[in-house]
Amino acid sequence: MAAVSIAVMRRGTSAWILIWLGIWSGTYGIRILLLTPPVVMLLPNEMKPFIPYLYVSISYFIIVFAVLAWLDLTRGYLRFYLKIIVFSGLLIGLAGVSWFIISGQENTLMLYNNLLAAISIIVLLIVLILRKLSDKFLVLPNRGVLTAGTAIFLAEALYSNLSRFFDYQTWPIFGWLGFAVLLFSLAYVAAEITFASERRLFAIENELETARQIQSSILPASVPELDNLSIAAKYHPMAAVAGDFYEFISVDSKHAGFLVTDVSGHGVPAALIASMIKIAMQSVVDSAHNPSEVLQRLNKILGDQLKGQFVTAAYLYIDTVTGTAHYSAAGHPPLLYWDSTAKQTRFIESNGLPIGVSSVIDYPTFKFAFKSCDRFLIYTDGLIEPENSKGEAFGDQRLSEVIRSHENSSTLELGDIIFKELMLWQHTPKSQQDDITYVIIDIK
Repeated sequence: MAAVSIAVMRRGTSAWILIWLGIWSGTYGIRILLLTPPVVMLLPNEMKPFIPYLYVSISYFIIVFAVLAWLDLTRGYLRFYLKIIVFSGLLIGLAGVSWFIISGQENTLMLYNNLLAAISIIVLLIVLILRKLSDKFLVLPNRGVLTAGTAIFLAEALYSNLSRFFDYQTWPIFGWLGFAVLLFSLAYVAAEITFASERRLFAIENELETARQIQSSILPASVPELDNLSIAAKYHPMAAVAGDFYEFISVDSKHAGFLVTDVSGHGVPAALIASMIKIAMQSVVDSAHNPSEVLQRLNKILGDQLKGQFVTAAYLYIDTVTGTAHYSAAGHPPLLYWDSTAKQTRFIESNGLPIGVSSVIDYPTFKFAFKSCDRFLIYTDGLIEPENSKGEAFGDQRLSEVIRSHENSSTLELGDIIFKELMLWQHTPKSQQDDITYVIIDIK
């Protein structure tokens, strides 16, 4: 009961060891209680006719529970061998119980069952004793305790069987103590594996927290203060670390570049590539005024380093002196442009292939004029792909409606509104499925 309760609370992969350990020890204990007259007398009368059937079923199938308790400690051919033992034990058990129901003879196939158990424990003991075999076929942090427990159990079993062969009566308590030693040695190993897994998980969580702090440090600490521009950036990673990245290039107070990227995949691999983009951007600052050249140079620098992954990117360069914007993208969602005069949104696409797909890619640049009170939104696909309960994506049009409905909101206010509207659209408590990043730029 304790083993199964702990397994339910832990719920890790190692919990199965504890579950089968609990079932194995529990059925062993029930079988002993079924042979204890005071216990049987306390049972309701309607249950007593079923006691022989329960006892025989446990006697045949207990080897299956025992081998399953060992299964998660093994690997390779030994694991395959134990699966064969489980299958054989099930066949013998089904046949033995069925024959008992038909004929009333409970020990017809018990010899084969005991032989299967003896072969299994001898093989396991040999593997435990020989270090070369245990290193190859067992997953154990420390084999000493389990080796000792298995050896004591096997010695007691051999002693009991030989004693019966020579008509020498032994006390049942020796068999129970032998099983207890094996049981607690296996429980010790199961607990050791469980806690080792938790220590590894704790170490990974600490490393991920460090990685999150490092990644946060590569993102802009604040938005640049530029004449006639109001800027807000929102970054919502799916996990501790993310593949989304954004960067500002302040050429001077009237000229600036804005980069938003999205690395394929999630987690640590994507975050490492995002940090590479940060470094690569330092070498393309002199091309900030030319979006096409920025993306081409990033592709050239990163292409050979991505190892099968790719990066989508959008780069917007704003010149507030001439009132012009230059935009280019690499397989990225379109730039959303709010025209304050026409009171409508436009989606501007000027795409080449994602970074990392090919060593030579042409990135066309789209140049257009803007006016005071216009607005730009650069975003990753994590903003438009989340679905509601009907399976409908948030989408570009829904995003456009939010921008139109809140044209008078500041960039900071709009940044919060967009995320709130996205959460309301999903309406379900399911976890975030992708990283979400967007940059809002207002012409003052």
